Amino acid sequence: MRIGIDYTAAVRQKAGIGRYVRSLVRAVARLDHENAYVLLSAGRESDSAPWPSNFRTRTLPVTDRHLSIFWQKLRIPLPVEWLTGPLDLFHSPDYVLPPVHRAHTVLTIHDLSFMRLPECSSPQLLEYLLGAVPRSVARADLLLADSESTRQDLIELMHVAPERIRVIYPALDPSFYPRDDAEVQAVCARYGIVGPYILSVGTLQPRKNFVRLIEAYHTVWAARDIPHRLVIAGGPGWLYEPIYEARERLHLQDRVILPGFVEEQHLPALYSGADLFAFPSLYEGFGFPVLEAMACNTPVITSNTSSLPEAAGRAALLVPPTDVDALAEAISQGISNTALRQELLRAGREQCGRFSWDQSA
Repeated sequence: MRIGIDYTAAVRQKAGIGRYVRSLVRAVARLDHENAYVLLSAGRESDSAPWPSNFRTRTLPVTDRHLSIFWQKLRIPLPVEWLTGPLDLFHSPDYVLPPVHRAHTVLTIHDLSFMRLPECSSPQLLEYLLGAVPRSVARADLLLADSESTRQDLIELMHVAPERIRVIYPALDPSFYPRDDAEVQAVCARYGIVGPYILSVGTLQPRKNFVRLIEAYHTVWAARDIPHRLVIAGGPGWLYEPIYEARERLHLQDRVILPGFVEEQHLPALYSGADLFAFPSLYEGFGFPVLEAMACNTPVITSNTSSLPEAAGRAALLVPPTDVDALAEAISQGISNTALRQELLRAGREQCGRFSWDQSA
């Protein structure tokens, strides 16, 4: 078969869906030496690592934004096969499908946060997603969901027939493993982190629930005067200002560290140096950071909602994300209860072993 894959996210996004596409396609390349693949990317060359002989790349001299306008906003029916050559199958791993001529289609839906929590998306992005994603879902021959939670959302919110959806769990990048003290210290120095710390990771936006995390941290710090700082690593997103306002309102400018976007190669050391990882997101399609922290031998607190219990299994403390007191109690237990910490670390190592990119591929 000739199989086309939209590889744009892999070359344009460092984390999130970009990492998902890179990891999945590399695993497919390791396993499949028979079918022919065309990797289509917009605006940038495919990554420089060599591909097997049954893979070739096709880079378009336009940006992904221009393609989106062309295919999704103007809805010009130029089939993707005009760019790739004839195809038997086309896989879009990033929510939307281009027009196709004869190829069967596979579409990955990572989450439906824009429908579950529309107030957490910018109006412009929300308008685009509410138009393009349902159209693509209706046209796809097969839908892949990152979790059972996302599968159920597709059934409930978009009325998709269950037999059209298959859950394919993502997995961990092998770069996430415990790092030594020297590397941890170097990365902490780079981002201005001093002393013990509790870590959270994610784009600064309402869905990540960082305001409540700051409030819960303040509760613990005020009651126990813990030495830990709270580090929230991520670049600014939609409606990030309340996070800074919460830090100022609670007079935590010296206690809550906001280093901005952290380079992907520095994340394993940042996880490894933390005494606790807190990820109280309101909604996730899968929740990569939960497994990344576990792989770096760090105890985890996360939410009991959406897909996060699937990612965490029995290896994390699960809390209602809107309950600040419950989150504060989990933080307190997570940094002080030695027996609990050891059990979380043991279970975390087992949980990470349940996910494999080769199995996903």
